Amino acid sequence: MSTSTAVAIVLAALSTTLTNVAYLREHDAAAALPVLSMRRPLHSAQLLLSDRSWLLGFAMETAGFLLYAAALALASLSLVQSINAGGIGVLAYVSARISGRQLGRRQLTGVIVSVVGLLALAVSLVGGSGEGGHGSTTAILLWLGASSGVAVIVLLLGRPLFGAAVAAGVAGGIFFSIGDISTKLATQGGVRTAFIVTLILGYALGTALLQLGYQAGGALTVAGLATLLTNALPIAAGTVVLDEPVPSGAFGVLRVLAFVAVTAGAFLLATPKDQPPGG
Repeated sequence: MSTSTAVAIVLAALSTTLTNVAYLREHDAAAALPVLSMRRPLHSAQLLLSDRSWLLGFAMETAGFLLYAAALALASLSLVQSINAGGIGVLAYVSARISGRQLGRRQLTGVIVSVVGLLALAVSLVGGSGEGGHGSTTAILLWLGASSGVAVIVLLLGRPLFGAAVAAGVAGGIFFSIGDISTKLATQGGVRTAFIVTLILGYALGTALLQLGYQAGGALTVAGLATLLTNALPIAAGTVVLDEPVPSGAFGVLRVLAFVAVTAGAFLLATPKDQPPGG
């Protein structure tokens, strides 16, 4: 494993820890505010920006993003994102401690699966890990456009079907994934610095939707679902549209299994309530 990859892993771990703790602070602050609405963006923004507790959480999230961007400049999107997927374990643990409750069986399983996936990822790094490829700009634009379309559909149809919290968490996670992919593209320099536009739009819409979701549901439900998609979609995009290589042989198989494990762990943690017996 190269020095740059090792540094990227440390930066990604610090980033995801800081970001997930920030989500909890933002949730508690947003839940205590008057009703926020996308139909009144300026009024809603004023409410958020005038709340010191929310501002502190947002500042922590911003610091986490800067660490994330630095990690992406040193390693592949898939690698950094898989490290970030383990951060939902931090979200679950801190959320449980703050609320004074224990993690359920499903959540505990999610934590274990995520940790196992991260360990498998660490072992797979023996097979090498570079910054990844660049991919086709056309394919990337199609991916980002399709992601935006799915997010809009989720907002239109998901709210009456699954509730406001779930719809906001899923759509917000998709928009965050657009921001994450755009961040990697912007760090490549040249004409791809233009992806700063989709970076800003993705993160702005993702942040706004999370705040709306926080007022309708718990932090682990909303941020958990968002984190699941924020990590799973960029990991897939890294291989599908950015042409990021996977090691050959046993290390390659282990790398794929590690990606699957961290995504599965995030999925388990994103559904905070254990299923009832026989359910």
